[in-house]
Amino acid sequence: MTTARHDVDPRPRGARMPRRERRAQLLTSALEVFVAHGYHSAAMDDIADRAGVSKPVLYQHFPGKLELYIALLDQSCESVVGAIRAALASTNDNKQRVGAAIAAFYEYVANESGAFRLVFESDLTNEPAVKERVDRVTDQCADAIADVIAQDTGLPREAALLLAVGLVGMGQVSARFWLSGSGANGTISQADAGALVAALAWRGIGGYPTKEA
Repeated sequence: MTTARHDVDPRPRGARMPRRERRAQLLTSALEVFVAHGYHSAAMDDIADRAGVSKPVLYQHFPGKLELYIALLDQSCESVVGAIRAALASTNDNKQRVGAAIAAFYEYVANESGAFRLVFESDLTNEPAVKERVDRVTDQCADAIADVIAQDTGLPREAALLLAVGLVGMGQVSARFWLSGSGANGTISQADAGALVAALAWRGIGGYPTKEA
């Protein structure tokens, strides 16, 4: 993960919390630290300080840094896959579906939490458990899109899946490029950038006739 290191201010130590609330708080603090520093440079001490707890409290919930990272990664993966599924279910108009799916990638990447960096820019993809989860995001997003393509066009599943993977790549790569400032970020709004890419995607996928045509 190549991201600038930011100062992460510790939170004051607070009162006892119910276990579920404490876990959620620790995950939020860990996300901030991992996004700021990357996996390898982050330390459990940093996360405990950020959360305002002692290290033993942190270890009561997560036995190690990898387990904490994977818990966060699971949460982030569910978020992006859920957003794509919701976008596809939001309308029966396929042009609008493409726009909604592309917009979902832009919204996910632009979220101020920076959680997308764990999924799309992880510095730990040599770890099998992390790679499996990162790959699963592409697979599950593509599966959901392929279901719609195959149902509406009658294309074989393999062909529909290949097209779907192309759409997923177009959405997440262009969104990250826009956000990085390497492209048009700052001169093109998030909505306009998403609309441009959606129009490009629709000009391609929209050329496949539906079964009713």
